[in-house]
Amino acid sequence: MAEINIRNKKAWHDYEFLERYTAGMQLTGTEIKSIRAGKASLVDAYCYFSENELWVKGIHISEYDFGNLNNHDPKRDRKLLLNRKELKKLGKNVNEKGLTIIALRIFLAENGYAKLEIALARGKKEYDKREDLKKKDSKRELDRMMKR
Repeated sequence: MAEINIRNKKAWHDYEFLERYTAGMQLTGTEIKSIRAGKASLVDAYCYFSENELWVKGIHISEYDFGNLNNHDPKRDRKLLLNRKELKKLGKNVNEKGLTIIALRIFLAENGYAKLEIALARGKKEYDKREDLKKKDSKRELDRMMKR
């Protein structure tokens, strides 16, 4: 079985991650088949609270190629499954400190369930992004020098 690891590359550039969580997703039948085929995108995905439940918005899971009339809506909001303690902690941080919850990656657990890695995040300022790029470039340069 191929390793499924769908990442939100833009999030690594735009946000600083404070805490990470692994959450289950409530999926319909054809959604898991599309994820196993690697046909999902996390480009503009974020999480929000609605009636003390955590939902993820913006995940695009393509329709299953062999699906029929029972195929799923690719852009629907999906409920995340976390325990109550984690939900309370996340809700408190998001409301008080002005932080946000970002979807980082979708992967398949050993038991075959699709999991979503989310992070409590703070947006980076423009100068923080430039600083990260400088660090990455200098590290790459050092690695090149070491290989010679």
